[in-house]
Amino acid sequence: MKIKSLITTVALIICHNVCTAQNDYFFKEGERFDSSIPTPEEFLGYPIGTLHTRHDAIVAYMNKLAEVSDRATIQVIGETYEHRKQVVLTVTSPENHDNLEQIRQEHIRAITPPLSTEDLSDQKSIVLLGYNVHGNEPSGGEAAMLTAYYYVAGQFAEVTDALDDAVILIDPNFNPDGRDRHSTWANSYKGNPMVSDPIDAEHNEMWPRGRTNHYWYDLNRDWLPLAHVESQNRIEFYHQWYPHVVTDFHEMGTNSTYFFEPTKPFGSENPVVPRDNYDGLNNLFAGYFHEALDEIGSLYFTKEQYDNSYPGYGSTYPDIHGALGLVFEQASSRGHLQDSRMGKVAFAFTIKNHLTSSLATVRAAAAERETLINHQRNYFQTALEEGNANSIKGWVFGDASDEGRNKAFVDLMLRHRIKTYALNDDITLGGKEFKKGNAFYIPNGQAQYRMVRTMFEKPTTFYDSVFYDASSWVAALSYNMPHEEFTGRSNPGGVEIENIDQLGTTFSPVPKSEYAYLIEWDEYYAPKALNYILEKGLYVNSAFKKFSIETNEGVKNFGYGTLMIPVRRQEVNPDLVYAYVQEGAEIAGIGVQSVETGFSASGIDLGSGNFQTIRPPKTLMIIGGNVSSYEAGEVWHLLDSKVGMPVTKVMSNNIGRVNWSNYNTLILVSGNYSSLGESTINRIKQWVREGGTVITLRNATSWAIRSKFVNEKFAEGESRETPDRMDYVTARDFRGSNAIGGSMYSADLDITHPLGFGYTNRDISVYRNHSIFMAPSSNPFSTVVQYKENPLLAGYIHKDNLKRIGGTASLIVSGIGRGNVIMFADNPNFRGMWYGTNKLFLNALFLGDKAGRR
Repeated sequence: MKIKSLITTVALIICHNVCTAQNDYFFKEGERFDSSIPTPEEFLGYPIGTLHTRHDAIVAYMNKLAEVSDRATIQVIGETYEHRKQVVLTVTSPENHDNLEQIRQEHIRAITPPLSTEDLSDQKSIVLLGYNVHGNEPSGGEAAMLTAYYYVAGQFAEVTDALDDAVILIDPNFNPDGRDRHSTWANSYKGNPMVSDPIDAEHNEMWPRGRTNHYWYDLNRDWLPLAHVESQNRIEFYHQWYPHVVTDFHEMGTNSTYFFEPTKPFGSENPVVPRDNYDGLNNLFAGYFHEALDEIGSLYFTKEQYDNSYPGYGSTYPDIHGALGLVFEQASSRGHLQDSRMGKVAFAFTIKNHLTSSLATVRAAAAERETLINHQRNYFQTALEEGNANSIKGWVFGDASDEGRNKAFVDLMLRHRIKTYALNDDITLGGKEFKKGNAFYIPNGQAQYRMVRTMFEKPTTFYDSVFYDASSWVAALSYNMPHEEFTGRSNPGGVEIENIDQLGTTFSPVPKSEYAYLIEWDEYYAPKALNYILEKGLYVNSAFKKFSIETNEGVKNFGYGTLMIPVRRQEVNPDLVYAYVQEGAEIAGIGVQSVETGFSASGIDLGSGNFQTIRPPKTLMIIGGNVSSYEAGEVWHLLDSKVGMPVTKVMSNNIGRVNWSNYNTLILVSGNYSSLGESTINRIKQWVREGGTVITLRNATSWAIRSKFVNEKFAEGESRETPDRMDYVTARDFRGSNAIGGSMYSADLDITHPLGFGYTNRDISVYRNHSIFMAPSSNPFSTVVQYKENPLLAGYIHKDNLKRIGGTASLIVSGIGRGNVIMFADNPNFRGMWYGTNKLFLNALFLGDKAGRR
């Protein structure tokens, strides 16, 4: 027993020494911590920085802190696609915990206009510390554990005072799925001794890498689109609290140092955010950051490179809600130890810098509590006042032919807490008719006025010409949503839409038919119904001309692409046909009509040759290598979430194993496919000649033209003239001003073409973030979407590039034998937000084999 006791004592001493050494490295000398609170090292069994901690272990540690301390509680705010928990640890004083809901409600009441004159002296700073939105920037997740430990276990005045004055909300991992993908990679390739050579496998993840979520989406672009479940859960939590300060911790190139805000003045700032955020709060907090980093001897830079303009960033969205959003960038070890130009970068060092900034953030938020409270109160009050003073009183929007897209757009508004009302009566604005029941009104006179501006305003002039990301993000355009300014005196709004369920569904049971069923193709979710019905083995035809016919709802007009499901020509009995059609329509939430005759009231009859049978897509997408994981993920997510269609994803180095007879559609997102090899490319081309359909997006379209895979051309045009000699320091700005970094354009859509089926208006908005200028097809019937002559709708583009875009093609069809190559110059699925152009892509899937025939 004495030996066992001695061993235990020695083990405890060793553990104490290791943990003390860890605390000495990460925390200041002399800071005392409660020994009953386990350090991350004690809980995990290894020192922070020596391994990449799995997400479940981080969550388990946060749960442990909540279990052993009255300073902490934990809340599950949702789950990722891979069923990892999204959690928030709330850390504050025990007294604040006892009154937490009251604190939250009083805070919300204090910032909601019209402002009250109540005493604010007891209000708390609300601080949301967010980490690791990019999964392969892992130092943030580790820093989150140390930050939580610091405030839960700290027994000195800085901690106890901060807990009295602030409520700290710690979200340790905005992207759990991506983090675990990267952590598994880094831990699997870690050497002993560690290998710091940058070329080592540990520092070079394989495709798709850990930056993105399950669907390979960059979640630091999703605070605005809310395309993904992680963001939807996070935003729901955000609007419960409206924090005063929000952090967003990142990593950058290994050869850099450390970045904190302010960002580049004026040019990189969001146009709707008041200047007191940038000129006041940013500079105020910068003082705390540089003092903290100076103290530990870390190099850093500010006012360069990174921007705060795009509202989908985790550091910009809070700015548009009266908070101070803060982005931090740390030179990455991309593994555990990596060489850089200034020596080795250790994982523990990257963690320490983010920890230092985390503590400085809370220190500043507590010290500047009154300033933050007054700033946010003033922000929402002035937003309401500016909205009321605007000559544009609000926005009317709605598409009478597409309730699914209407519902999706309203849902986006509600998630962002933008007040939205059903239109009270029919109204005509700007030559557009908006019908009661299918249209809505958003007033400018509301606290979320600046978010309303974000969704509808279309700026085309900017302080700067260099953008880190997109220069345009108008949701009304990305949804191709008919909308107009409202300047009248009377309020056209009726009932407020507070829940998306108020809009109901267009589906209702349809009478059984012995002849045929019809589904209108202009509904956004019609492809979901079609896919379901095709998977059940039914034959479905598409209308290539308009018609009207007697239905169970009377005589109705039907447009291009209308689905016709005949009853007697199927291989199953009428009862099953009825059941499958009903189920498909219900799953998609759309309407269906039954008919008892094939004789039309006008236009084509149901037996016409202008009804063509739809070929069920058997789709393959090449991934891996130098293929864009972002675009591949957008396709995958679209088909999974909006259509319910499986897509076979094949790594580029496995493409030689494909049995091409099993597929009829190939998707090539941006990438250079020359690496497939000449024999594979020739095999694909032969497959197209035999009737296959290839869909190319952006750079894949450029590759198809350059490699002569298709007989198409780039548009001719003069590039911007470059002076013979320029100052070296101007190079980045000059080249940046030439780039088309993300802007929106008007184009003309041939709605009679199969790829244009389901659209009722020839005007369409497209998103462009490239310099591919594609010439219209030499076949006059094959240019489906063409840029207008002066097409800019929103965002920045150099005037010379704008001249080059006018009249070029956005979407063409190039025939090869019996097959087609459908070529998108632009990305119709960008960031999961382009509901307005998704139908073009889905038409290519379902009708691509018919797109070149005429």
